[in-house]
Amino acid sequence: MTKFLAIVKREYIQRVRTKLFLFMTILGPVMLMVFTVVPGMLMAVKTEDTRLAVLDQTEGAKLFPVVRDSLMKAGRSSDQSPKAEMVNAVNDTNQQRMEKAGQRFTGGFFVTAVDARSRPLEDLKRELNAKVGGGQLEGYLIIPPDILKNSESKPIYFARNLSDLPSQGQIERALNDAVRRERLTAAGVSAEALERLSKRVDLDVYPVNEKGEEGARRSGMGGFILPFMVAFLIYITVLLYGQVVLGAVVEEKETRIAEILFSSVKSSTLMLGKLIGVSLVALTQLGIWAIAFGALSVGLLQSGGVEDIGVHLPSVFFVYLFIYFALGYFIYATLYVLIGSMVTTTQEGGQVAMPIIFLLMAGLYLAFPVMRSPNSSFAIWISMVPLFSPIVMLVRIVTQTPPLWQIALSMVICAGSIVLLLWLASRVYRVGMLMYGKKATIPEVMRWVRQA
Repeated sequence: MTKFLAIVKREYIQRVRTKLFLFMTILGPVMLMVFTVVPGMLMAVKTEDTRLAVLDQTEGAKLFPVVRDSLMKAGRSSDQSPKAEMVNAVNDTNQQRMEKAGQRFTGGFFVTAVDARSRPLEDLKRELNAKVGGGQLEGYLIIPPDILKNSESKPIYFARNLSDLPSQGQIERALNDAVRRERLTAAGVSAEALERLSKRVDLDVYPVNEKGEEGARRSGMGGFILPFMVAFLIYITVLLYGQVVLGAVVEEKETRIAEILFSSVKSSTLMLGKLIGVSLVALTQLGIWAIAFGALSVGLLQSGGVEDIGVHLPSVFFVYLFIYFALGYFIYATLYVLIGSMVTTTQEGGQVAMPIIFLLMAGLYLAFPVMRSPNSSFAIWISMVPLFSPIVMLVRIVTQTPPLWQIALSMVICAGSIVLLLWLASRVYRVGMLMYGKKATIPEVMRWVRQA
């Protein structure tokens, strides 16, 4: 035990004292603030107005005023005080918040009508194309004359920048609203009835637990986001520290001092000490980042900078979060130890370890069907697979908490898999650390495992 603790202490202190550790520890919260605050600041900055010309070929050009007013209103929608925007945001649905964010990103519109004066359409298009090419217009819209009577008739939009999808979306919505209103008006629907019939219907969402009890009204957005935040945390941690674990295992092989170390300490003790030491480094850095994230979240909540994402979890969930995070990390970290025992350099290990990244990504993708049907047979079986369980089971717990026996069984399977992987890694490590010059082949690894 004394030698094991000495190895853990050496691996931990050696890496914590490096300038890279200090730099990344400081950079993590800074990058968190950048990716959290800066996008909101950028979304609040309005871009230049989109200069749009509209050629309305309908009788009396009756669609142009409606389209123009709709686009101009969308451009003015963010001309409110921050306090008023915050009050309105509380009562908005998620769809309304996304639409307003798109409007802020797009900016306003400067809409002008094209005077046709019985001129040929090709001449008008040639003139408008010249203005778009010369920078006088961002684009122009042609509304066909039969659009109100022919459902197959389609308007045409010409623009210099086809990548400006938010602006195109606003133009399309404004035109659809105008056409719908005119068609209903032509069918005899009054303006008052039209306003009443066009009113948005918002869906209130209430959770129901396994006892049939209703919970408080909330949005499902938090239940969608939180599992992927946890999965992404596992993914980033394995991605960052998996290579560190691999490098720690290969370190003695590259310096060729493994024989000296094995003369005084068991190979399994050395391997486990390295794994625990590097894992404590990861835990230290993640703990600092978690404190910084918590302080930032509390500050934003107190200042009103963020809203409730609509997820209310019992305290036991955070126990599950810690357990599955630890299980997921050690499963993949042990795989890195196994790969490090087989290769001779860190570069080779990085290439061989690519399938581990693919397995992590597969767990993220499998979470989508599980989220939609968390109690299906597919979800139950996938959540028992140790490589996917730390991600998929958390998704099931957040969406619809499964029976306790399923959670306990997945934990036991994950813990047993870690023990099995450590046993395999120790056998490979004992022989592989003394092999230089070439990485081991699969038949050689199988032979090492079968050796007593």
